[in-house]
Amino acid sequence: MELVRVQDSDYKKTYELYMTFPENENGYINNVYGYDYDRFLDWIELKRKWSKGEELPEGFVPDTTYVLVDEGKYVGVFNLRHCLNDFLREGPGHIGYCISKIYRGKGYATAGLKLAIEKAREIGISEAYLSVNKDNPASLKVQQNNGAYIHHENDKEFFTRIAL
Repeated sequence: MELVRVQDSDYKKTYELYMTFPENENGYINNVYGYDYDRFLDWIELKRKWSKGEELPEGFVPDTTYVLVDEGKYVGVFNLRHCLNDFLREGPGHIGYCISKIYRGKGYATAGLKLAIEKAREIGISEAYLSVNKDNPASLKVQQNNGAYIHHENDKEFFTRIAL
């Protein structure tokens, strides 16, 4: 099992994976929802630039998006933000992820988050910030299985931290 940067992935398989995700589910926003394949390829080129901190829209930080691949199967995506701004610090945090419905409940989120945490450590993040909707206990368990604790909460979300 490995994390592959979207710009290094099999674009067709990555596109097919993204098209299995709803526009907004459990706090995961699918930014390419409804894209045709050509527009998706344009997005991959943007992701290549954004991962280097180039051509970032206002309010964005450098980030790298990965596909979780297991024996050739594209099962989920993980987005690693290289640093935090005020919005991310009080919201989504460093890492966001989604596993395709057909692969949920099989340990992929836990394994993928472990790999994403390793990537975060490699770029110098010492404490990963994450968030999870309160109505998504499975994702909270994924984070806790990777050492997360609930730092604080609001009406809708838990905000967790993982020491790296």
